[in-house]
Amino acid sequence: MSTITVRIDPEVKKRMRRYSYVNWSEVVRRAILEKLREEERRDLAEALLINEELRRKAPEEWDSAEVIRAWRRRK
Repeated sequence: MSTITVRIDPEVKKRMRRYSYVNWSEVVRRAILEKLREEERRDLAEALLINEELRRKAPEEWDSAEVIRAWRRRK
């Protein structure tokens, strides 16, 4: 397991000492994991939006086979 250092105000440290039974390392670990999940959900939501934009419907008169034939004839 890796170690990180977090700086906090002296007043916060003083308040934390009043609750010495709390495992503050675990609190920080959980907060980091929750933030990671939040960011990953946001990344997924953004990817879905981009995908929907890319998957827009083609116009009704669009004939993809004809477009492919036209490109092949250009060679």
